Amino acid sequence: MRHPIPRLLLKLALFAPLLLALSACSLFHRGGNRQSPADTLPVDQLYNLATERLQDGNYDAAEKLYQRLTERFPYGPYNEQAQIDLAYAYYKDDKPEDAYSSINRFIKTYPAQKHIDYAYYLRGLINFDRTGSMLERLSITTASRRDQGYALQSFDDFSQLVQRFPDSRYTQDARLRMIWLRNGLSQFELNIAEYYLRRKAYVASATRAEYIIEHYQRTPQVADALAVMAKSYTLLGRPELAQQATSVLKLNYPDHPYLKNPKRWPKTPSLWKGLVPLAN
Repeated sequence: MRHPIPRLLLKLALFAPLLLALSACSLFHRGGNRQSPADTLPVDQLYNLATERLQDGNYDAAEKLYQRLTERFPYGPYNEQAQIDLAYAYYKDDKPEDAYSSINRFIKTYPAQKHIDYAYYLRGLINFDRTGSMLERLSITTASRRDQGYALQSFDDFSQLVQRFPDSRYTQDARLRMIWLRNGLSQFELNIAEYYLRRKAYVASATRAEYIIEHYQRTPQVADALAVMAKSYTLLGRPELAQQATSVLKLNYPDHPYLKNPKRWPKTPSLWKGLVPLAN
């Protein structure tokens, strides 16, 4: 014979699921009311909080706060500055694609903003760092056309800053970086020319050397490029062209080692000539 379930227990059994559901809803509701400071702070305090995170090196947190600021406050000086700072946070956080697209968008949207010169400078820095360590990548076995493309783009970015804002506080550093980049690009071409020379591909080595002389005038690599041309044409049996290159070399670089002993030059590749590392 079955014993009937006590009426009190039956009521508890029936109401237990409902109590649990209500409890869960209550907990969820309380948790849902917890708002992030990013959703409640006024614009000035939110900007200051994001900047504190940026200065502390907490780039991920800074990025999220700047993003939320631009969403909540789509207009005004805080929004504009937050966009620049967001690009800088991406740059420091090793997110060059995000950084470059952000600062590019800012430059197109606010071409007359009071800190637009810094935006151009930052854009140059982003590509400057994307060249990798050019001192490590200059040899033809490790350098890639992608690295050279970033170097060319960085040079162009800095060039726009120098042309548009010659009196900017960032212009002098941009000029130094442009010189460094140009020397690096010239060195890259010289390394290839010397490689072809050692491989006895004399037409290719002469062509590369001529390219340096035409496109990278006043770089330290021009002297070696003239020597490569002179030696390449000599070995090709073109004495008149070899003499022309030698004459220009003697006139402008009378102490060049090629002039002292053409047969023994070059002993080793002239890597890194004219390149001094720049501090970021």
